[in-house]
Amino acid sequence: MKRVIINKNLHERGNKMSEEKYLVFAFNGESNCFVHALLNAEEFYQEGFDTKLVIEGSATKQIKMMDDPDNQFSNLYKRVKDKGLIDCVCRVCAKKMESLDSARKQNLPICDSLSGHVSMARYLKEGYQIITF
Repeated sequence: MKRVIINKNLHERGNKMSEEKYLVFAFNGESNCFVHALLNAEEFYQEGFDTKLVIEGSATKQIKMMDDPDNQFSNLYKRVKDKGLIDCVCRVCAKKMESLDSARKQNLPICDSLSGHVSMARYLKEGYQIITF
């Protein structure tokens, strides 16, 4: 998987939303990698960037795991979810990872415009820079 490296200088924005737009694409199902996707999405949002998180691939299994209050990262997941940062969950992958029902129960947006998966091109056309985890 190709990773996008952010090399732009950050500038002071105060409380104003930056024109910069970042899409954090979580693919990897490993807990630590998914947590880093959550942390970065939350940080970008707090810094004033237009930020969205897409959960795709094996990362979709984390939807069920992170919703468990006994999970040590459930509070982080809940914060990201409550801020409305989760823009899409891949329908096909969530079904394969047996987390589609959990995503629906959590009222997460389910996307399937690319043969059942999430379209990256849609976000590029909207001006988002894509960062993958």
